[in-house]
Amino acid sequence: MDSKAYTAGLAKLREVRDEIKPRERQLTKIQSELDKLRAERDANVRTLGAYEKAKADRLATSAGLSVIDVVALVPSLGPDVPASRPVEPSPTDSVSNEDAEPDTPAPTIKEPVGAPAPALRPAAQPTVHASDAGQQIDDTEVQDQHLAVVAEGTMAPEPSPASAPAAPVVPDGEQERTLPSIPEGAPGDRWIYAEPNLTSKRPNFKQATRQIAFLDTATGVLVWQAGTVTLDLGRASVAEILTAVYATVPADVERIYITAGDPWHQNATRHQFLKDAVAEWLNGPLPEGWQVESSRGKDRQAGHLVHPRNPVGRWQRGKDQHTEIRSVGEWFDPAGADPATVRAAFVELWKALRRHWDDVVLMGSPSQTGRDLWSRTIPAKAGAKWADGYPVMSQEIRGLLHATAGQGRTELITPPRVPERVPGWYEADRTFAYAKHTWTSGVGVPKRVTAAAFAAMSEKEQADALFSPSHWQVRVTIPKDWDHVGLLPAPAPGERSWHYPYEGGRTFTTWAGGAEVNLALRNPLQPWRIEILDGLVWEKGDPLKDWSNKLKDAWRSLRALGEVHGDEQQRQAARLASRAVRSILLYGIGTFAQRPRITTGSIELGAGGEVPEIPDGARLTGLTDTHVTWERNGGFARDPYAHPEWAAGVWSAARAALLSGPTGTKDPATGKPARAGALHLPAGSILAFRTDAIYSSVPPDWPYSGEPGDYLLKGAMAWEQTTPTTDEEFYVLQGLGRAALEAEEL
Repeated sequence: MDSKAYTAGLAKLREVRDEIKPRERQLTKIQSELDKLRAERDANVRTLGAYEKAKADRLATSAGLSVIDVVALVPSLGPDVPASRPVEPSPTDSVSNEDAEPDTPAPTIKEPVGAPAPALRPAAQPTVHASDAGQQIDDTEVQDQHLAVVAEGTMAPEPSPASAPAAPVVPDGEQERTLPSIPEGAPGDRWIYAEPNLTSKRPNFKQATRQIAFLDTATGVLVWQAGTVTLDLGRASVAEILTAVYATVPADVERIYITAGDPWHQNATRHQFLKDAVAEWLNGPLPEGWQVESSRGKDRQAGHLVHPRNPVGRWQRGKDQHTEIRSVGEWFDPAGADPATVRAAFVELWKALRRHWDDVVLMGSPSQTGRDLWSRTIPAKAGAKWADGYPVMSQEIRGLLHATAGQGRTELITPPRVPERVPGWYEADRTFAYAKHTWTSGVGVPKRVTAAAFAAMSEKEQADALFSPSHWQVRVTIPKDWDHVGLLPAPAPGERSWHYPYEGGRTFTTWAGGAEVNLALRNPLQPWRIEILDGLVWEKGDPLKDWSNKLKDAWRSLRALGEVHGDEQQRQAARLASRAVRSILLYGIGTFAQRPRITTGSIELGAGGEVPEIPDGARLTGLTDTHVTWERNGGFARDPYAHPEWAAGVWSAARAALLSGPTGTKDPATGKPARAGALHLPAGSILAFRTDAIYSSVPPDWPYSGEPGDYLLKGAMAWEQTTPTTDEEFYVLQGLGRAALEAEEL
């Protein structure tokens, strides 16, 4: 660099400085106004919360907050505590006793008194039988064995005040979340109902089909039904893509899948968060005549979805032409496949599903497709059970399940729980795991089982309740000499975060599904003490079984085609299509959870950079040179397909099976069904969990037959490794382990 270039650089730097200053002033002004509005909102919530009939969920929806946020502002709207019972000190779910500061007094927590669940000795393994749905656990046989153990076992002794573990102290800045409870007595009983005039019914129409194009923005290759061309996309802005594509394809192409290139990340280095880069790309200049889609009929969404990796942009030209740009990553990782192969994968997917649904239409996302296909398995025959539709739970129950039923287990176990150096690295992933846990689900309106009601039950009635589709509020005590991983999720600091307490002697309160409660009571190592505080028990049904069986059949046929087809492109297309089937089931189950509606949007800045008003109840999420982006929590909609009880049941069963579950084969030494999972590996060998995968320092020796739920070895390095202590280090080892195993298998 010479002096001339240096001087020019300084001038450019001053220009950037002068552009930054007014925007900083705008941001400061916006932040000040936002702080005032938030303070006004919080004051209003406190005022309205003092009303005797105020409800946390109603306030949360109106304020654009979560129920937990409202309870933090108005504690009286939280769980009720019986005033007539003595209050005992009870530990919170935070740090272990060894980490607690001795000079800090333990907090006193008011909790309802619970009824101990049967404390079981390790039971005989459940019988496994073959069914149309694949290898499933026969719940009748499991229950019979459970009752036999209860009959000869003893109840766990009540802990005395002297032996009760001291309550650990939550570190500064790590305030633990408090999970909501069902109110005591009649107020809580009023939660137990179905939403009036809201049921999941079989549709009487066929979805409209959409013409689709597939575009690689890195190479410009565009593929659609009529052929293949290579486009000049410039920098692949929205304007350049819309102009180039619709100069080539007809206007009835309404969906463009991006197969490679991720154009929405082109300015990622200029932003702290990926969502900001995505928002900037979506809100870029448009060709003449185009605008952001504003309305598109009763059943169609309008506007953009600002997602960091799989965004959806929606635009229209005039009144009749509509289009959306989406990422094919919603369906599967294309793994370098060209647009023609990706299109072939969608064709194979449609053909495989067509064998089971003659009215199948591939919608924009796997979640939309999954829910639509499920709705077409609802009984249609008049008089058949549930032919009139599956009832949707009350908003209170849906809100409770949203706050207390987590999804997959994500945990990184670091030193000193495990050594700083380990003898190896192994990744075992459960194949198509969620499909294994759809054979039974809760249907109808649940029955509430309070602590008193559970205590009054016979042992058989207690077992029936625990083995039914259910969701329980429990107080858990870990055995003092426990030395393995945690078994039950508990609330951690942060929005919807969970961790898995493991310290011996520790007590905590949480919510868990029946599958996990049973696992804690009858795990192969040592039973945990469980006290039932409250619960919801549903009638057994199989609303997901037919849907799941059809998807599993499509998945198997595509996997087989991916092995035997004579053309390499078709083999790759079939493999990608099988992954799309997995996404349909996985994300289809997720749609039943029906989280609160989060609406995102953007507004163009006014002349001179003036910030426009954002919608009522929205919060500012980003500011670019041209647009303000916002987000609004719309609460729970009257969605006829909202069944969080089904999603919660599948997730709970999958987390339990990650610890211990049948393999579908027999142990040659005992002749009994063999089992697999983290608890069947040595203590101290588990390094991480990632939804359906276990990472360990010793090789898992579990049979693999390719069926849903089987553990597939996906990564292996049989030499000493440094234990990862951060997510970044974990993902490096994950990639190295997969590459090492692939190289070994070549």
